[in-house]
Amino acid sequence: MIETRRNFSRRMLLRLVVLGVLVIGILVAKYDYINDLYLSNQLTPVGLIINGGIMVAFLLGLIKVISSLVFYMQEETALSRFVRQFRDDPESDKLLKGINPKSIVVRRYNTIRALSERHVRINHSALAATLQADESTRTSFARYIGNILILTGVFGTIVSLSVALIGASNLLESATDTGSMGLVIHGMSTALSTTITAILCYLFYGYFNLKLGDAQTHLLSGIEEVTSVYLLPKYATDSESMLQEVAGLIGGLRKATAAMQSTQSEYTKAGHKLTRLVDELGEQMGGTSESIDSIKQLLRDGFRLPAGND
Repeated sequence: MIETRRNFSRRMLLRLVVLGVLVIGILVAKYDYINDLYLSNQLTPVGLIINGGIMVAFLLGLIKVISSLVFYMQEETALSRFVRQFRDDPESDKLLKGINPKSIVVRRYNTIRALSERHVRINHSALAATLQADESTRTSFARYIGNILILTGVFGTIVSLSVALIGASNLLESATDTGSMGLVIHGMSTALSTTITAILCYLFYGYFNLKLGDAQTHLLSGIEEVTSVYLLPKYATDSESMLQEVAGLIGGLRKATAAMQSTQSEYTKAGHKLTRLVDELGEQMGGTSESIDSIKQLLRDGFRLPAGND
């Protein structure tokens, strides 16, 4: 699972660039319409100020989203490299080679190793909660911009309607005042333009702000997976890990006992075979002794030797 999430933030950045280029292309193609709606024939600077404020907030939030995605892309690369080197040799001095010492995975590794060296119980839940709380502050500004974009459109609509009401009031006081009619139209147009700006910015920004949250979740889940799968089995010294180690030792002892029983059975069979061989050899030796006695007797008889001690 860790390998599948290493390029998540990179894909989101590429998607943002592609969609950004498409949006810029559309804006350039529709420049005349945008100029008529936002720039020309503006009786007051209200529309420019509010729309400009919306765009500034949008761009600031977008810069924060991009910088956060770049950060998580680097963290995903560091995490993948750490896992690869840990799998190769967890005891190697080059375990952290090529990885930023300030990366999240290195800080988690150093924390767990330090706790293990001091023989302190490693509370994985506390480490995860602390990391989650720390990383939530990284995206707080991006969330804030996402929350206020629609509100800025509403604010622009209210202000523009106020301008239109002022023009309507002046128009009612003087039926011949054509400038007041223009102010009414200008207020309504500004209300429409600010609403359009806020909605379009929110649609673009909201999607990538959501994907930023997904990138953060993917990275943090990868950190916790590495902690559970690789770091805790190596460094944890709490009661649960000890029970797991004892259970593993018991399982190993059971296998060793079964192997010893199998070996003992083989030894018993070999002993029985050896006993049979000794018995057969004894019988063969007894027959050989009788043959030797017969040969001795024949020699005595043949050479007419006196009987004597063998």
